[in-house]
Amino acid sequence: MKSPPSQEGFTLLELLVALSIFAILSAMAYGGLRVVLDSKQRNEQHAQRLIELQTALSFLQRDIEQAVGRSVRDGFGDVQPAWRSGFGARLFSLTRAGWRNGPGLRRSNLQRVSYRFQDGRLARQFWPVLDRADDTEPPERELLTGIEQVELRYLDAQGQWRDQWPPLNLDRADPALLPRAVEISLTLEDMGKVRRVMRVAPGEAAVVQTFAEAS
Repeated sequence: MKSPPSQEGFTLLELLVALSIFAILSAMAYGGLRVVLDSKQRNEQHAQRLIELQTALSFLQRDIEQAVGRSVRDGFGDVQPAWRSGFGARLFSLTRAGWRNGPGLRRSNLQRVSYRFQDGRLARQFWPVLDRADDTEPPERELLTGIEQVELRYLDAQGQWRDQWPPLNLDRADPALLPRAVEISLTLEDMGKVRRVMRVAPGEAAVVQTFAEAS
């Protein structure tokens, strides 16, 4: 007599062990993938943050390096220095050269700009005219967010750092007086303190044009 053929297969215990191993391997693979994706997202966010910081510093450096000694009149007709430390939310205001004229535009190449720090955000304002009317509203562009603190210092011609400009101890300071350099310290929520010293270097042609327009 022939014996019946044997039926080979997996027992329930073997299936449970195999499923358990598969579940463990799947969890490990998902955990590794999650780490990679999270790291990629953090790197992208950090890169975007660096771009925003570099853009803000570029605006600051461009304006500071092109500062000129041209005082302006505010909306009330009062003379404001070419460079003035701010008060309240306004950090500082300055007159800069290098404002490009489009085709057919008849206006000065000088521009009055101002920087504001409020609610953790840094913004840049500019006025379409130097000597403005009371109802002249400056357009504003947000440059950087997530800022805890902004500190400014100004280097004078004697190599001394000042907390304000024009310096308070100068009687009847020349309204065209400019600092030699500006130190800007930004304390960011995610990157700590970023410090940059920027040179004030008005071009000779810009200064000549400034005084010619003011005369």
